[in-house]
Amino acid sequence: MTDLVVLSLEGWDEVWRRNQYLVAGLLDADPELRVLFVEPPVDPLHDLRGRRRPGTGHGLRLVRERLWSIRPVKWLPRRIDPGGDGRRMRAIVRAARGLGFTAPRLWVNDPAGAPLMSRTGWPTMYDITDDWLSASRPPAELSRIAAGERLLLERADAVVACSPELVRRKSGARDGIRLIPNAVDAAAYSTPGARPRGLPSGPVALYLGTLHSDRLDAALCARIARELAGRVAIVLAGPDLLSPSVQEALDGAGVRRLGPLNRPDVPGHLQHADVLIVPHLITSFTDSLDPIKLYEYQAAARPVVSTAVAGFRDASDPRIRIAGHDDFAEAILDAVASPLPDGPAEVADWSTRVSQMRDVIASIA
Repeated sequence: MTDLVVLSLEGWDEVWRRNQYLVAGLLDADPELRVLFVEPPVDPLHDLRGRRRPGTGHGLRLVRERLWSIRPVKWLPRRIDPGGDGRRMRAIVRAARGLGFTAPRLWVNDPAGAPLMSRTGWPTMYDITDDWLSASRPPAELSRIAAGERLLLERADAVVACSPELVRRKSGARDGIRLIPNAVDAAAYSTPGARPRGLPSGPVALYLGTLHSDRLDAALCARIARELAGRVAIVLAGPDLLSPSVQEALDGAGVRRLGPLNRPDVPGHLQHADVLIVPHLITSFTDSLDPIKLYEYQAAARPVVSTAVAGFRDASDPRIRIAGHDDFAEAILDAVASPLPDGPAEVADWSTRVSQMRDVIASIA
């Protein structure tokens, strides 16, 4: 394996997710590998409608040795500019050729990238990390996702999924889906760090993850913040994609939002929280996930209170308490007051997943 083009659902930034850990591990394992990492398109009009600062795209950018990123721009809605997707695909092909990628392998995480597989004929792996068909999306968007996923499940040379539930759901359309779950950088948690300045004084219940209406139960967060006011601070850390009205409601309830944490800062925040929380919605979408925060929370060896979501409800870890809306705040107080079990939890390291992913990518021709 020498060249790889990755169509990602996430940008390459300081908040590391599955794709970044795996790509970085592959680069470290193979000194000949070169990677073009395609970030999701910027949508300035969508940002403005959401009262967010419009994002900016960029051309080829060297991220680290043998790794480049590119971020296209979606200037207009598809109904006005139906040719925009095709132009963005052609720009990706030009960028790959400009780097000298003559016969790369293609790693598709975003179903919208399915046409690139058809356009180029590059050997393709489809890595399924979310069941977007179960998410709350406009009908036209769901139709595009369904068409892209159908093409990938039919024609990709290999298909990988991060959770057993995703394997189960997609196996009707494709045999031989390989399960490669998420993991954690275990070494980053091996040494206790200093208490971060961003954490308030006193007991803290911390949530780490992207603040998104598909996952986060904002009403529950506001409720427990009010119930625990003056006793335990509710803190949310991660990229904030919530609407302004939801943000205002959380702020009014006393929830503290820290914004995104850079990767080196994550272990210290988790290690110094009194309780780690997962106030997630329980939906068909969240039931498809293999949350990276499960591995991070276990590596931090702190008590956890979670709604009955996939991953946490099935974990055999005495540190994890499952709670509902009515008893979530009480479970946090109980976790703060209870002694921790002895010994660290066993967690999977990303190095294992890198080896598994490398085998899959090497197998496609």
